[in-house]
Amino acid sequence: MSRPPEIKKLTSSGGVISRISGEGVEVVLVSVRGKNTWCLPKGIIDKGEQPPETALREVREETGLTGKLIEKIGQISYWYFVKDDMFKIHKTVHMYLFKYISGNTDDHDHEVDDAKWFPIDVALKKLSYKSEKEIMQKAKVMINDRLVQFQKHD
Repeated sequence: MSRPPEIKKLTSSGGVISRISGEGVEVVLVSVRGKNTWCLPKGIIDKGEQPPETALREVREETGLTGKLIEKIGQISYWYFVKDDMFKIHKTVHMYLFKYISGNTDDHDHEVDDAKWFPIDVALKKLSYKSEKEIMQKAKVMINDRLVQFQKHD
């Protein structure tokens, strides 16, 4: 008889980094799993870190970019199962909106296969997960509401 899976909780943080270009609003997505999955940059909150700090760090590490925190977009929660270890994981991810300040997507870390700018409407179609599409849609509304702030150079 097999034992029931142990339940663990994980909390992560990440974000949408955006800029205004000749193409309009652009955002960065990262690809993982052999470039088959496009998603938002995110990662586990380190001990002593607050969710906004983690989001800034993870965006920088996974995209190679630095951004200015604008505000929290929302959060997503989901479950997944780690079969080998018999763990059921409940993960919550806090998502923040950032305005691009500096950096180059070629400087992303080894945890992602690629980091790339996309027009926001293309990114909405390219994202692999429904919950992240919902976050991106909220980010789009927030950016449009703050276009003047995004067009200013800090």
